[in-house]
Formats: sequence, structure tokens, C-alpha cells
Amino acid sequence: MTTVVEARGLGARTRRGWVFQDVDLDVAAGERLTVTGPAGSGRTSLLLALAGCFRTSAGTVRRTGVVALGHVPGVHEPEPALTVAEHVEERRLLLGRRARRFDDLPLDPGILGRDLDALGRHLLGLTLARIAGPAAVVVDDVDSGLSTVERARLDEALRALTDDGVAVVTAARECLTGPTFALEGHR
Repeated sequence: MTTVVEARGLGARTRRGWVFQDVDLDVAAGERLTVTGPAGSGRTSLLLALAGCFRTSAGTVRRTGVVALGHVPGVHEPEPALTVAEHVEERRLLLGRRARRFDDLPLDPGILGRDLDALGRHLLGLTLARIAGPAAVVVDDVDSGLSTVERARLDEALRALTDDGVAVVTAARECLTGPTFALEGHR
């Protein structure tokens, strides 16, 4: 398979120390990798760096194609006053994509962003990421605030992405499925 995201010696350092360092990983098309580690270990920062949205100070990242953001709490959140349909339409307009019907959305198109639960925020994030036609998608906190049934539904949505050949990099405190890359806190 084709490598979509490759990191070699990747690190990010701030005045307070290393956020993460010496990261070597490869994620192939259709593969899912889960970055694990405790709170403060740099999981979110690493995901953002892999997507090109976080500045690094060591190493390299090579991306083949677009790496889109799924739901990343505190960074990439639904707009509270927009409906699901408005989020989708706005993303399509921003990316120059044609309008579409909303009969295949995983959510009620009329729900406001502020009314989405944790699973709804993840499903909307994945829907918006798909619009970009990504080679890879990064998704944070896939094990936070979800019931067992909701985790299974999110896992099904992530599996649909990998089945379509999209690489998926998730972050969680512990591995829920598939290969992992463990981070230790560096600060």
C-alpha cells in the first residue's frame, strides 16, 4: 500500500520542554493507527502536526494528498449556531464542491452544532473531512465521552473511511482497535 503520512524524528518543543519527540511512523492508505498516551502526552499536538496544523521543531513529515481534520475537541469544533446541513454546505462552498442532497448524512440535517453530543460531533467532523477528498483524516479523543454503543458506531464510521482507502489516525488514552503508537509525557 501507498504511505500517505510519514514522520521521521518528528518533535515539537516549546519553552516548557518537548511536547513530543523522536516520532517515527508510517500510515498507509486504508490503514488506521491510534496514537495512545495519557493526558498531556502530546497526542493532540501530534495529530495536528501530522495534518500540517501544528508547528514542529525537529524531524520531517511527508504527506501524500490532503490530511483533513475530523473532530478535534477545542481545535476543530462545530459552529454552535449552524445546523448540520449548514456546516456541510459551508464546507462545500469553501472547497468549491457542488451542492448535494442531505439524505445520506449520518445526522439530522437540522440539528444545531451546539446540540450535538460527542458522537454527533465526531460524525459531523468525519462528514466534513470527507468533503475534501482526503488521503488521510485525523480524529482526536475517540474514547472520550462515548458509551460502548456510541464507540462502536464511531468505529464503524472510521472503518468506512479505511474501507474507502483513506488513512485514519486517531488519538485515545488507550487503544480501542488496530495498530498503535504510544506517546509518553515529555514535559
